[in-house]
This record gives sequence, structure tokens and C-alpha cells, in this order.
Amino acid sequence: MTAPLPSVPVAHEPPAEAVAPLIRGVAVLAALTEAGGTLSASALERRTGLARSTVDRITATLARMGYVRQDGRDAVLTPRVMELGNAYLAALRLPALLDGHADAVADELDESVSLAVADRDGIRFIHQATRRRAMSVSFRIGDLLPAERTAPGPLFAAEWTEPEWAAWRARRTADPTDAGFPAVPPRNPAAADDFEARTEQARRSGWALDDQLVEPGLVAVSVPVRDPGTGRVACVASVVSHTSRQTAADLRETLLPRLRTAVTAMEAELRAAGARPAEPGPPPSGLAVWTAASKHELGRDFVESLARGLTVLTAFGEGRPALTLTDVAKATGLARATARRALITYEHLGLVSADGREFTLTPRVLSLGYPPLSRTTLSRLAVPWLRALADRLDEPTALAVPVPGVPGTGPAEIQYVAVAAASRVLTVDITVGTRLPASRTALGRALLGLAGPGGYALADEELESGLRSIAVPVRDRAGRPVAAVNVATHAARRTLAECVSEVLPVLHATAARIQDDLRIASRFTHVPLS
Repeated sequence: MTAPLPSVPVAHEPPAEAVAPLIRGVAVLAALTEAGGTLSASALERRTGLARSTVDRITATLARMGYVRQDGRDAVLTPRVMELGNAYLAALRLPALLDGHADAVADELDESVSLAVADRDGIRFIHQATRRRAMSVSFRIGDLLPAERTAPGPLFAAEWTEPEWAAWRARRTADPTDAGFPAVPPRNPAAADDFEARTEQARRSGWALDDQLVEPGLVAVSVPVRDPGTGRVACVASVVSHTSRQTAADLRETLLPRLRTAVTAMEAELRAAGARPAEPGPPPSGLAVWTAASKHELGRDFVESLARGLTVLTAFGEGRPALTLTDVAKATGLARATARRALITYEHLGLVSADGREFTLTPRVLSLGYPPLSRTTLSRLAVPWLRALADRLDEPTALAVPVPGVPGTGPAEIQYVAVAAASRVLTVDITVGTRLPASRTALGRALLGLAGPGGYALADEELESGLRSIAVPVRDRAGRPVAAVNVATHAARRTLAECVSEVLPVLHATAARIQDDLRIASRFTHVPLS
């Protein structure tokens, strides 16, 4: 039998109608996630228990979908896989409604603030507002923690039924060191266990503390954010610090009141949102046709049932939190029988829950690629595309961002944050971190909005004799130019007309790919420029 999804206890055999290739594909994505986003084929073989040929076919299919890329012998998760977790977060709505409040508290207190939801007997983060310090909290969106070692845990456990408590006790017995929770250090099985007492105290007081339960030095205070319709805990807001800045007593006495005020505002936001249901965004389109075409092109190397199964997750989203089988089939273009088998498989894996005729995504969807990518940067997103462009043109490429100048005047300088060299004797040698005048470079002109009708800017031997460059802007989700990408060459190699006719089309395509990755990655996370 295929190895189950890592960190997901699957105690029973898959239903007869479950899609075996989909179970295997999910196991590969989860293994890559737990490994930080990169694994060799042989390591995937060991971690999943799958045959090498099966691993190769799955990674080829995921690469075709844009969810992984091949880097030598390694499979590497790409930002596009975040669309699976984005579907869950959009359907949930909580990040979009509450993250502004969390960010404001983090700025005011100068401490990290998180939002978490319950995931069976664990908690999973859906938002992180992290302070950038030498000593800072490293949790990521999608990370799963055992409830008993967190501040949010007792607040969720206060609503557990007896079967849920029994499941927690069984898990503790089966996994005494928390090996199934790779986001936290191993637990000392001999440590005192007062979780039930902490839960009762949280039930009475309406807040909870983590006094170095995850690891020495880490402290947190949490308050539940309740659903205005049901009164149950929708998510938990936490302020997180370390003992050199705040003791647990400090958190309780000085930060808890401010956190409670923020939670009151969050609950008001949820009440207001209840009066204005989200408008459904456009469902995915043409996916069934695309998978069939991919199968025709790649043959047995493309696992069509895996690709079709993964498209089912993207049927959910903003305004589409709960879908019937008919809804899923209509949104994806898949046959009802295909959609049904995928949903049965996901319910078995704990990625989907069913309530009567309707299905919803669970927080466990975030285990498919989200955590290692939720802390990415624009420069990291761009590097694979820059390398591909440099290899194709045999010319050096670079990504630059503006250096903030006088407000309202535009950037006076640009800074290189990613480069890809070309294997030439005579080549441009500008390193990451270099700053140049914006007005004298094609990159700077693209950022200053000085691109011409074709959306590009040129610099012809202005910075240095013989150096010719063409650049286009990279835009964020709001359409603002936040970076620019260029190709540089020697004037003897390409004329200005050849830069436009030969280089510009592939340069535009590269910028579009970087933009696509940025827009997916930044939908629910902050993506720093460098």
C-alpha cells in the first residue's frame, strides 16, 4: 500500500473508489513540503515507499502542472503549487478579513502576531505577521503544531467532544515525541502534561498562554476569535515573543488587553462580513481539456488521474466555500464520476470534509506545498526564470528593485536582487546588491514608468561603453511596477533593432512568468522584494 500523507494519520484502508494515483501524488507533495521544498527522486522514493518509476511519473505530471520543477536530480516545489492552499484560504475568508487587524497589532506591539485554525488535534497557521529580527519566530503559514504545546490549543480543545479527546490521547500514545509535527522540536516524553488543566483554565478565562512549551525561550498569549453566527471559535489570534523581550507574566499583564481589543475588532469584521457574502470568483476553466491534451502529448509519463484530481481542489475559493458534487464537476469540467472519486479520495486523506451533499476543504490542504513557500522572496521566485532566459539567449539577465528615495519623486537608484550569468568571455559582471542610478539604466527607466509603447525601456551605452540593455517591468497584484527584469549585451553582438525583435518577446514572457508566481505567492502572504 502507498505510504499515507506524512503527518496525516490514515487509520483505515482507502475506499474502493479512491484514486490510487491521487493518493500517491498527494504523498509526494507532502513529502516535498516536509523536506522544505526540495528532494531528489531517490529521497522521494525512500520517504513515500513508492517505486522509482512511479515517483518519476508523478514528478513529471506535477512539473507539467507547474507545481514542481526539475533542478538536476531534484524535484523543487514552485509557487504555483500555492494555488491549492490559496483555494482553502480564499474559501475560508478569515485571512482576507482579519489579516489587516493582525498586522496592525504586530506593528503597534512590535511583536509577531499569528492567526491559527484547528486541524483535528493540532493547530495550523493561516496568517503570520512576523517581526524581522535576528531572533524571530520562524513559523510559517500552513505549519501544523500539536495543540498541547501551543497557546491556541487549549482554546480549541475547550470545544472538543469526548471522541476528540480520545483521538488526542491515542495520538499522544502513538507519537510521544511529536515526530508527526516537523515544525516543532521533538517533545520530551517525560515532560509534565497539564493540557487538560490548561484547557479548563482557558475555558474559564477566555485566553491561554504558552510558556516555553514549544521550545525554551518562546512565549505566546492567545485569545479566541468567535464566529458571530455560531459562537464557536473560528480562529485564534496570538502574540508571540521570547523571554528576553517578554515573560509570560508580561504577555498576560501588558499585551493581553491590547490583543483582546484587536479580537473585538476582528469579531466585528466577521459580523459585517456575514451581511455581505463574498461574490464567487471565476472558477478554473478548461482544465479537463488541458489534462487530456497533456496526456496525449506526454503519454504514460503524464498521470491524468492525478492531474484531474488536483484540479478538484481549485474548484473551491472565494464565494465557493462549500460545493456539491455537481458544483465541482461544473467548475472543473470533469465528469461527475471523476469528481466524485477525487472527493472520496480527499475525504479519506482528510483534505476534504463532507456535510450532507456539500464538501468543504480542510486546513490540511495547506500541507501541500504551502509552508516552505510562504516565506519566499521576489528574488527567489525570479531566479529559475532568469536562469532559463540567460540559457536561452546566452546573455546575462537580472532583476532589480527600486531603492526608496524622496516620497513622490520615484526611485533615484535601483538595486540588483537576482542575476543569472551567461557563459561568455565578454559579459556583464554586476553582482547582487549593486546599486545604480535609475535614470541611466533600462531597469530604472522601466521602474520609473518610462517604458515606451511596447512596454520596454532601452539603455544604449549610457552606463558604460559597449553596454546595451533592454528591460521590462514586473508588476504586483495591484498592477504596480515593483521590479524590472533585463537582458544585457555588448553592442557588437546585438543591434538595438535586434534587442527589440529577438530579445523583447522572450523578456516579456519571462516577466509574465515572474508576475504570475508573484501574484500566486502574494495572495495571502507578504513577499519581500529581496
